[in-house]
Amino acid sequence: MPTLTTDFERLTLPLADEFTIARGTQTDAANVVVRITDGEGRTGVGAAAPASYYGETVETVEAVLPDLLAVVESVGDPHASERIERERRAVVGDNPAAHAAVDVALADLAATRLGVPLYRQWGLDPSRAPKTSYTIGLDDTERMREKTREAVAAGYDVLKVKLGTDRDAEIVAAVREAAPEARLRVDANEAWTPRDAVETIDELVAHDVEFVEQPVPASDPEGLRFVSEHAALPIAADESCVRLPDVPAVADRVDIVNLKLMKCGSLREARRMVHAARAHGLEVMLGCMIETNASIAAACHLAPLVDYADLDGALLLDTDEFAGVPMDGSEIRLDELSERGLVGTGARQP
Repeated sequence: MPTLTTDFERLTLPLADEFTIARGTQTDAANVVVRITDGEGRTGVGAAAPASYYGETVETVEAVLPDLLAVVESVGDPHASERIERERRAVVGDNPAAHAAVDVALADLAATRLGVPLYRQWGLDPSRAPKTSYTIGLDDTERMREKTREAVAAGYDVLKVKLGTDRDAEIVAAVREAAPEARLRVDANEAWTPRDAVETIDELVAHDVEFVEQPVPASDPEGLRFVSEHAALPIAADESCVRLPDVPAVADRVDIVNLKLMKCGSLREARRMVHAARAHGLEVMLGCMIETNASIAAACHLAPLVDYADLDGALLLDTDEFAGVPMDGSEIRLDELSERGLVGTGARQP
């Protein structure tokens, strides 16, 4: 039976640029990195990117990690992730970002020990990974136009535009002008009323927008239904779809669900949510918070299962000490992972 030791540390990660959504602005991101080491000195890493919106902070993560990691050390086997997940949830029922950090670190260590990346363990086809979007945060319209040009020049041809202002149509027109060939998606982060959402979406149709994410508050499920029934574009649920039971609950209100490891708490739970979404005829997007590659990389391994990816969290950082999965602009290059020798899901840069 392998012997495992564990530790964790808080990282404050400066962003490359100030990042604003309808709910506020941030200039850095606080993550908690977990490390799990076996008796032969191999280490797996994962990270929590807690969101206060969902009731988690770095302080709550740090408060529960000793209990979660005590379970890992007690079981002692990185390949017993199902048992560890079950016992973790018996000890700490909530705190999904903290759970996700431990789960990813275990997956990374197991992949390193086997010499097989996670996507290959699950038999997934790396060529099926969709391109990731790159997010254009809220700013004045001209700055958003400039950010768009910079993103396109850097090779990002799928863009997600944050909205939730009194000039949303103007913003999307400016972004489309700066990126005439890009695929565009928009995210209101709950900022609109149902009727305003329908009217705004009608204006966005002319700019060839793929879909609209979370147009109304999650606390208004009937408003979400109203938008879905009357809007001219497909609707995606993010804040309205957090855990597995939320998938059937929103299935008659949206076209797409946005899954995140930091919301659901584990790779297995994310996969269960994908299957539930398929059973309900929904498309699936895989998203993230602003995170180090110590957690983003794990989500990349799930990308072949989904229709859309929004895995740019580490791309928004000024620096990141973890290499993660190679990306070429918007392309997620899982097929290059083994060629580079990065068998886990968050390998440290040399």
